[in-house]
Amino acid sequence: MSFFKYGSALLLILVAVGESLIIPRSTVPVTDYDVLVIGGGPSGLSALSGLARVRRKTLMLDSAEYRNQNTRHMHDIIGNDGKSSHLELSPNKSAGTVPAVFRYNAREMIAKYPTAYMKNATATSIVSVNNGSSFVTTDANGTTYSSRKIILATGLSDVLPDTPGVKDAWQRGIFWCDWCDGYEHRDQSFGILGSIVDAVGSVIESETLFHDIIAFVNGTYTDENVAILDKNRPGWVTELQGYGVVINNASIKSIDRIQDGAVIHNVTTDTEYDKFKVTLANGSSIERDAFLTNFPSIQHSTLGSSLGVEVYGEKMIVNPDSMRTAALGVFAVGDANSDNATNVPHAMYSGKKAAVYVHVEIEKEHAATFLQKREAENIHERMGHDLEDLWKRLSSD
Repeated sequence: MSFFKYGSALLLILVAVGESLIIPRSTVPVTDYDVLVIGGGPSGLSALSGLARVRRKTLMLDSAEYRNQNTRHMHDIIGNDGKSSHLELSPNKSAGTVPAVFRYNAREMIAKYPTAYMKNATATSIVSVNNGSSFVTTDANGTTYSSRKIILATGLSDVLPDTPGVKDAWQRGIFWCDWCDGYEHRDQSFGILGSIVDAVGSVIESETLFHDIIAFVNGTYTDENVAILDKNRPGWVTELQGYGVVINNASIKSIDRIQDGAVIHNVTTDTEYDKFKVTLANGSSIERDAFLTNFPSIQHSTLGSSLGVEVYGEKMIVNPDSMRTAALGVFAVGDANSDNATNVPHAMYSGKKAAVYVHVEIEKEHAATFLQKREAENIHERMGHDLEDLWKRLSSD
């Protein structure tokens, strides 16, 4: 009877040991890359650089479509504002780094890191695997890439009106950011384009640079918009009058360039002399040297939505402390996210922040496998002691 008693116990322990060998444990998915960065502008490049510095195997897919691709120069970037380059198209250009030169220089510097990969390709789909434990991205050529995490640096696209002349001059005398392009046109005749609702804010931003200001509100000076302004910004009329702003509500027929600041400029004073003729529907025309716009912008890519990234207005919602989105394993950086800043320094900052949090998140997941493995080893060790005790008892009987 002792043999059957202890034999049954031995069988139970062996079964238990067998079960312990198949205890589910967290494992790190095997992927082509640790991280896939979608977008090759300043935010994507910054994310790639930050990940390369800690030897994360990272691929950046760059569609070669950039919000600032038509901008003459990039300004307000410490170390690059006014920096010259052998790739500048002309030695007579006004100071400031051309966006293409900035991207080229960044790629050249990042290329030295063996874990950084860059490819010109357009991502067309991203599929989450096992609720964000990994991802499979497909590009326009049908090539697929697997990764542990995704960083969306996909940017915004400006929605320009069909007004003749606007698209041709976009970001070259007609711009949306005073910090980026305003200084080169300081003290010149100035126009503001867009709804009357946005005009007051634009004047507040621009007044230190411009004093001869006309707000071309293109028929938006309506009772409805006046009511909105009266509610949200009491005293707005007095403010505009105090700044000497002229409001022109006539419909705009066209905005025609009559002088190009890329040709007529002063390198010494950092001044660009663009000139435009605004032709109105009533037949009159007005000349202005530069314009600030209030046109809307939209997400350049819908890849985030397909992953479950939440959007507020036209921005992907992120936790600004980490750049994480609501979709597990997905981060969003640059103009496209909701931390409410749209400029190159911000883009680089958000890209670096995401790189830090992505790196640590991946390593924590790796560390968790050690903990679970150790727990399993403890079970095996305990079962081993039980077997050893049983064997001693069997031997003594």
